[in-house]
Amino acid sequence: MTAQHYFIPLAALSACISVAAGAFGAHALAATLTPERLAVFETAARYQMYHALALLAVGLLATQADSRALTIAGWLFVAGTLLFSGSLYALTLTGTRWLGAVTPLGGVAFIAGWLALAWAAWRR
Repeated sequence: MTAQHYFIPLAALSACISVAAGAFGAHALAATLTPERLAVFETAARYQMYHALALLAVGLLATQADSRALTIAGWLFVAGTLLFSGSLYALTLTGTRWLGAVTPLGGVAFIAGWLALAWAAWRR
């Protein structure tokens, strides 16, 4: 089984977690977090959903053509989600400020993932 076969299940799982996190933020955290921290949590959930959908697209495209660039894009979207959204969730829930230094690494992974996806599309 190639790496691309993992992308559709990972995308579905990530989208599921994003919806659950959004609901958790809206219902359980709204009364306990400051509006600023709640906005950070919502940003994490929103970017996770965007990139779950991107990962789904990568997985679907990979069923049509085996491409190293697609594989790289998929893993960069996974890494970006873990680093970007994960660090924002943890920062918001724990207040551990140094986690904010991890977030830009996730953003870079997202950007690189989009560039790899563009490269894969261009080469087709």
